[in-house]
Amino acid sequence: MADPTLQTFCCHHANRTDKAIAIMQEFNTDAYNTVCMISSTMGMIGAIYQILPREDFTISQRWRTFSRGRDIIVWLAVADLLASLGVFVRAALWRNFKSIMPMEGDMSSVIFCALSSAWIQYFYMATWIWTLCYAVHMKLLLGDKNGHPIYYHILAWVLPAILTSFGLIILYIPNANCHSLTSLSSAILRILPNYCTTYVLLVIVMIANPILYIASTRDLETAVLYSMAQMTGRERKLIQTVRLKFALINLVYYVCWIPNIINGILLWTLWFKLPIMAIITLWYIMVCLIFL
Repeated sequence: MADPTLQTFCCHHANRTDKAIAIMQEFNTDAYNTVCMISSTMGMIGAIYQILPREDFTISQRWRTFSRGRDIIVWLAVADLLASLGVFVRAALWRNFKSIMPMEGDMSSVIFCALSSAWIQYFYMATWIWTLCYAVHMKLLLGDKNGHPIYYHILAWVLPAILTSFGLIILYIPNANCHSLTSLSSAILRILPNYCTTYVLLVIVMIANPILYIASTRDLETAVLYSMAQMTGRERKLIQTVRLKFALINLVYYVCWIPNIINGILLWTLWFKLPIMAIITLWYIMVCLIFL
């Protein structure tokens, strides 16, 4: 739901002919906001479950390496909880008090939309980086190296702030009139930077995580062979479990965020003839995946 398309809706709509108006004519905002509220509530419940303390059920003392990534999972869940909270609050206020598309002169709706969008984008970006940090952390630990929690925190909290600020400042300043653009070149200068700051980071994590997890599994196999000089059924089971865990992490990440990538591709390749129903369908898919 860190979707740059919806963030452009925060701009003023001084005329009734821009593409956002055309999309909104086909868009049931009440139904969409209701789905947002339901899905984000489920997402918050799932995040709280991950944050709650639990007993360590690792297979053996020798393989407690994997429990050392628990702190990263907790911080990822905290970021996800705050992002889902932002989606819930924005949807609830949009449904009951504010307009999803501020009109000219409605500065309160513009400010609310911009700030809530920044909040959601920031914390979802943080979840992406924490996902990457977990993959890096596992690679280091399974390679018999120490992780770097301080660096993880700096990267996960500071980089999203920089990227979010950069993208949204260009989009909204000075007058939040990004829909008054008259050409594709002006749209590229005003709107595209926010897409780039959002989706480049997302794609980097999509590419890097599978590579890191494959390398981590190989490190685990090497560590088993060196320590045991043989591969017993118990070690094979552990390796298969780890491989499955890494595969599921990647699968969930891809399922959650590929619709955003598709949405961005459709928007920028079909700028002058937008497939409105396809884009709206993708928005519903994206919001339904919040709870994953």
